[in-house]
Amino acid sequence: MIITRTPYRISFFGGGTDYPGWYREHEGAVLATTINKYCYITCRRLPPFFEHKHRIVYSCIESVRDIDEIKHPAVRAVLNWAKVVDGLEIHHDGDLPARSGLGSSSAFTVGLVHALQGLNGQMASQQSLAKNAIHIEQNIIGENVGSQDQISAAYGGLNRIDFHRNDSFDVTPIIIPGHRREELHSHLMLCFTGFSRIADEIAKSQIDNFKNREPELKRMREMVDEAISILASSNVTIDDFGKLLADSWKYKRSLSERVSTPEIDHIYDKALRCGAIGGKILGAGGGGFMLLFAKPERHPEIRERLKSLVHVSFNFEDAGSRVVLYQPNGL
Repeated sequence: MIITRTPYRISFFGGGTDYPGWYREHEGAVLATTINKYCYITCRRLPPFFEHKHRIVYSCIESVRDIDEIKHPAVRAVLNWAKVVDGLEIHHDGDLPARSGLGSSSAFTVGLVHALQGLNGQMASQQSLAKNAIHIEQNIIGENVGSQDQISAAYGGLNRIDFHRNDSFDVTPIIIPGHRREELHSHLMLCFTGFSRIADEIAKSQIDNFKNREPELKRMREMVDEAISILASSNVTIDDFGKLLADSWKYKRSLSERVSTPEIDHIYDKALRCGAIGGKILGAGGGGFMLLFAKPERHPEIRERLKSLVHVSFNFEDAGSRVVLYQPNGL
């Protein structure tokens, strides 16, 4: 038996430039961090005593005799990619809802790839985990997804990720003083809008519009450098990070009319009226989690004004996908 723990992520700046349709021509960059909310994958070999060969437990329970019968697209794709022969039982548990903009789908894929390789006694590097997950999601499943979520899930931490035209990437940890890191964390709020969305459909609407939004995407990439400069400078107030986040949200909304909704706009406007400096919908948009940036003393008022939403406390994390239990004999 093996259990992997893979973190979800918050993307601050540069989202959109991590799609192959963009960076293969223009290159791209994002600034993102993982948080201490996780996807857990439990995997064990299944003895051949049952009518089914594979059992997959998530929001549904699937018991099948053949991999191609599996309805869960990521499980089916990963098992086929790994050329699994033995019967398997796979359980998924997540700290936060799926389809909510925190990279949960990619965390699932990374975690499952990690589990299968570990079950076979293979050590998986962060780079290989990210590359394999990107390949599975983009090429095997054929989803309209970017490449940042898989990398953040595999590596963990607060990073600048650069995407190159040849599909390679660089991960650069952002080194800032501990007090500055805590200052950033103390200004952030994470709240669930109450509705999830199909990210693939929203992402496709953005990809189809890339040619018409080149200035906006180039500006969003520039914001990565500006945000890192703000974090690294002791002479710049952290509020400037929030103001830049507000500007980034305006650009992100312009990428597709499906990124925001009247409900999301209403939530954001209420937060601003209570003192929030900036914020954005995480992930492709359309729903899920909203990140808000506000002075800590304004948080109670914002929570009260948005009390109908679920507010989630979190911390930054630096470990990335990890094996937290390994019992090769299943004992």
